[in-house]
Amino acid sequence: MTPLVFIGGEASPAMETAVRAGGGQVTTDPASATAVVWLSKQVDDLRAVLHDDVRWVQLPDAGIERWLDAGLIDTTRTFTSARGCYGRAVAEHALALVLAAARELPRYARMQSWQRPDQAGGSLVAGARVVVVGAGDIGTHLVTLLAALGAHTVAITRSGRPVPGADESLAVDQLRAALPGADHVVVCAPSTPQTRPLLGAAEFAVMKPSAAVVNVSRGELIDTDALVAALRDGVIASACLDVVDPEPLPASSPLWALPNVLITPHVANPAALKHAALCERVRINTMRFAEGTELSGLVELGRGY
Repeated sequence: MTPLVFIGGEASPAMETAVRAGGGQVTTDPASATAVVWLSKQVDDLRAVLHDDVRWVQLPDAGIERWLDAGLIDTTRTFTSARGCYGRAVAEHALALVLAAARELPRYARMQSWQRPDQAGGSLVAGARVVVVGAGDIGTHLVTLLAALGAHTVAITRSGRPVPGADESLAVDQLRAALPGADHVVVCAPSTPQTRPLLGAAEFAVMKPSAAVVNVSRGELIDTDALVAALRDGVIASACLDVVDPEPLPASSPLWALPNVLITPHVANPAALKHAALCERVRINTMRFAEGTELSGLVELGRGY
């Protein structure tokens, strides 16, 4: 069976090429489609092109909260997300933020004149204890990168399953126990009702004053007010954030003024890299859809991702 794939949300010659490379046929008429590849964040526009003959929908995001909250995802057809597409890119950004925290770059980045301190701070990632919260595609890539630098990695997953390359693997209910020894805590977990928030005042209170927090997954996994208080009061040393709550972060947020905070505006997965990775996912899934084999990135409603 040759899949008839409608590519919606925006035009993409590269995505058309990916569909054809996977053995599919691109259709410009959504009414004739058996599959939909959606490239925008407009939920209602996607809903409008779905009909009974559409058997597979490829979503553009790794996180599916917006689609779940809108009630778009159900069990009448197969939905796949971009989960697993973007791990390497985001993991490299997370590593950059860990290194920035270790070398106190949040403070130096704010300087407007040459002010060399008498005793410059900073630490090595080699030998540091890094707690990686969430060991999906991003987390497992990050564990590998950190191991190459000589860090001691503690991977936190829902079940505590062994994570390849991690020095320790713990279940999420052991997170609080893992925090006191952490030099860096990196949040890579999906956002679900069970994980919001993962880090709040109680978690910050047991961390070392020298510890740093990095978030590259979803802003709501960290209690923003509790984070601001912990950073302001010296409960933890610093935070390097690619995601925040809320987004966009308003100019009035105290996070902007704190000298121990580094913010990158949700750019861990640059658009060009993101689109290329999604095209490859679509190529593979088009081929598998035609063959009747299991697709990559299957949405699991019970888990919320």
